[in-house]
Amino acid sequence: MGAQLRLLRRRIRSVKSTAKITRAQELIASSRIAKAQQRMAEALPYEREITRAVTGVVSNTSSIDHPLTVEKERPASAGVLIVTSDSGFCGGFNANVLREAEALRGLLEERGVRAVPFVVGSKGVGWHRFRAREMAGEWEGFSRRPAYSDAKEIAGMLIESFKAEEGIDEIHIVSTEFVSMLTQNVVVKRVLPLEVVEAEQTEETALLPYFEFEPGAGAVLDSLLPRYVESRIFTALLQSAASEEAARRRAMKAATDNANELIGVFTRQMNQARQAEITQEISEIVGGANALADAAAGKE
Repeated sequence: MGAQLRLLRRRIRSVKSTAKITRAQELIASSRIAKAQQRMAEALPYEREITRAVTGVVSNTSSIDHPLTVEKERPASAGVLIVTSDSGFCGGFNANVLREAEALRGLLEERGVRAVPFVVGSKGVGWHRFRAREMAGEWEGFSRRPAYSDAKEIAGMLIESFKAEEGIDEIHIVSTEFVSMLTQNVVVKRVLPLEVVEAEQTEETALLPYFEFEPGAGAVLDSLLPRYVESRIFTALLQSAASEEAARRRAMKAATDNANELIGVFTRQMNQARQAEITQEISEIVGGANALADAAAGKE
C-alpha cells in the first residue's frame, strides 16, 4: 500500500510539472497572437493598394502578354508553396496543412501535372525529408515572425522557376488563414499565372485607378507583378504565424486542462489508497487490542 502511495505522489508531481510548462506556453502564445494580429493589420494597406494597382493596369490594357500572366495550355508541373511552423505544440496545425497539400498533389496529378514542393517551416521540411521527397526550395527559422525579406526571397525563387524554360507552369500556396482566435482555416490559392483578387469593395475602392503608361503596360507589370507576388506570400506568412500561435494557445490550454483533470484523478486515487491504509491500520490496532484483551482474560 505504501508503494502505491509513493507511485501516485510521483505521478502527481510529474503531471504538475507538465501543467506548469503547458500553462507557460499558453500564456506566451496568447501574448504573441496580439503582436501577430497587429503585423497583419499593418501589412493590409500595402497588399490592398498593390492589388488595386495591378488590377488597374490589367483592366486598362486591352491585351497583355507578360510571362507572369500567360497560362500554358498544357502545364506539366506546378510549384506548391507549403507553409508550416518551425516548432510544435500547436495541435493539428501542421497536419492540416500537409493533408491539404497532399490533396492538392492528388488533384494536380489527376490533371497530369507534377507537383513540385517548396516548403516553409521545419515541420514541413522534416515531413518531406522523412518520406524522401525532393524539395525545390526550403526555408526555416522564421515561421513565428516572418519578415518581408523572407517573402521576397521565396517569391524570387518561385518567379525564377516560373520563368525558366523547363521550370514550373503554376504556383500555388497552401497555408493557414487566420479568421479568429478560435477559427483558422487551411486555404489553397493559385498565385501564378496571375489571378488578381480584389478585396471587398468600399466607396474608396469601388473605382479602379486609371493609368497612362510610359513606356508601356509591360514595363509597369515587370515592376509591379514581382511585388504583388511578394505581397501575397508575405500575407500568407503573416496569416500562418498568427494561426500558429492561436493553434498553440488552444492546444496548450487543452493540455493544461487535461493535466489538471489527471491530477484530480490521481489525488482521488491517493486519498482512497490512504483511506484504505488507515482502515487497515485501525483494523490491525483493534485486532491487537482484542488479542491482548483475550490474553488477559485467559490469565484470569
